[in-house]
Amino acid sequence: MNEALILGASYLIDRVVGDPRGLTHPVVIIGWWISRLETVIRARVKKEEHLKRAGLLFPLLIVTGSYAAVWLIVWVAAWIHPLLGWCVSAWLISTTIATKGLADAGLDIAKHLLAGDFAQARRSLSMVVGRDTEHLDESEICRGAVETVAENIVDAIVSPLIYAAIGGAPLAMAYRAANTLDSMVGYKNEKYLNLGWASARFDDVLNYIPARLTALLLVLASQLANLDYRQCWAMIRRDAHLHPSPNSGLPEAGVAGALGVQLGGLNFYQGVPSNRARMGDPLRPLRSEDIQSTVRLMYLVSLLCLLICMAIAFMLG
Repeated sequence: MNEALILGASYLIDRVVGDPRGLTHPVVIIGWWISRLETVIRARVKKEEHLKRAGLLFPLLIVTGSYAAVWLIVWVAAWIHPLLGWCVSAWLISTTIATKGLADAGLDIAKHLLAGDFAQARRSLSMVVGRDTEHLDESEICRGAVETVAENIVDAIVSPLIYAAIGGAPLAMAYRAANTLDSMVGYKNEKYLNLGWASARFDDVLNYIPARLTALLLVLASQLANLDYRQCWAMIRRDAHLHPSPNSGLPEAGVAGALGVQLGGLNFYQGVPSNRARMGDPLRPLRSEDIQSTVRLMYLVSLLCLLICMAIAFMLG
């Protein structure tokens, strides 16, 4: 029972508080250690072909180190007093979830679009995507926002909730460390092709089951939100595999089908064009209301996932 209540409290903390700017976020600390480890590896490993083996050190040291550090923090807090241990666990789990942050980012873009301030909408979008945003029109701004919210339903909400349900705060933080590794060194470019391969593959493995649960929950959430749940499922089956990621295509294709829009297309990264797989049918242009609908879907999926994960935590507890 305690584990389920801790998980519920963690979700509530994130929905209400989010990530206070005055506190150092655990991901910032994890990111510092990743940067330090990369510096050490590159200083000692000079041959590019040896970097592939050295890349195994990232998940081995960063993920296990994050698990061990949080386990020790929770153990010390519980040794002082059980209630303190529960509170510390709830707070730490809440830092691995980003429901509020994801919603705030999307709704901020929608707010500027509704006000006709495209320049500010582009600036807000540039804070959450890697693509060039300076010359995007309204439909492309909406696409970027919808894709970002949809894709991050898995790694910002569903995955950390699942791992918290199974292994509490230590396992949730270990997952967040793996996901941070993927975002920092998991790029498929020349710099990280060898050094970051292990981090990228490990993140794919950890998100494999959560992404497929997310797809099912999106269909149910679409029905609850009076959206096209049949097309949601149809687009997941038809288009999800087109995405280069084995996991990200599932929520993006599902959202595209539920909204009746097409996601993907031509993006530019520092002026370099990149064609992204198209998912969904272009029945109409995207508009700011689609961002709001995607955020509502995200909230519904998060609540459904929370109920499932609290049940898991209750049974395991």
